[in-house]
Amino acid sequence: MKKPVIGIVSKHYKNYDSKKIDTFVRDEVKQAIFDNGGIAIGILPVEEKINYCGDDWKDNLSEEERENLIEQLKLCDGIIIQGGSGSDNYEVIIAKHCYDNDIPILGICAGQNNIARALNGTICEIKNPEKHDRINDKYVHNITIDKNSKFYEIVKTTEMMVNSRHVHTIKTCPNLDKVAFCEDGYPDVIEAKNKKFYIGVRFHPESLYLEDKNMKNIFVEFIKKAREGK
Repeated sequence: MKKPVIGIVSKHYKNYDSKKIDTFVRDEVKQAIFDNGGIAIGILPVEEKINYCGDDWKDNLSEEERENLIEQLKLCDGIIIQGGSGSDNYEVIIAKHCYDNDIPILGICAGQNNIARALNGTICEIKNPEKHDRINDKYVHNITIDKNSKFYEIVKTTEMMVNSRHVHTIKTCPNLDKVAFCEDGYPDVIEAKNKKFYIGVRFHPESLYLEDKNMKNIFVEFIKKAREGK
C-alpha cells in the first residue's frame, strides 16, 4: 500500500537579517511524518507578501493564487498546520478548505488557532504566560481528556502530560468541541466530531513522539486517517 502524502503548511516569515521573506518547515514535524508511515511535503505560500492575520482573517487570494494553493493541497492526503509566532491568511484558508472537504488535518499550537479561526473561533492571550511559555521544559503540565471525544479514542487515557510553549489560547470555537483542558482551564485539544480527523492541539507532539506513546499515537492515527482517504 502506498504511503499517504502529508502536506506540512510552510510558515511565512520575514528574515530580519537579510530583510527577505522566507518560508520554513520545522524539522521535527516532517520527521514525525516520515517516522510514522507518511511522506512529508511542504505546502508553500502562493503570495509574495506576508499577510499576518488574527481573528479578522480574510480570504484575500486572487483566483490564480487560490488555484495554485488548491493544486498543492490536491497532492496531499492529509495536512498539518505548524506552530509559530505568527499566522498568515493562507493558513486559515487551508484549514477551512480541509473542513469543507473532510481532509484530515492536525493543527499544532498556532495551527490550533487557525483551525478554530477557520470556523469562526477567536483567540486570546493567557493570563499566566510564565507558566505556559516553557520552551526548554520537556513536560509542563497535565491535561484531562473527555472520554467521549475522538482524541480519547487516539490516546486511550483521560490524563496525560504535555509540553507547553505558547502565550495564546482558544477563547471561543462555536463549531468545534473543546475536549481536553489543563489545570488552568485552557483548552489543550479541540476537534470536530463530524470529520475524519479535524483536531487541534495546543502542545507540540512532534517534540515528544520518539519517547511518548501518547504523542506518537496522535501521528499514527492522523496518518491512518489520511491513508484511508487515498
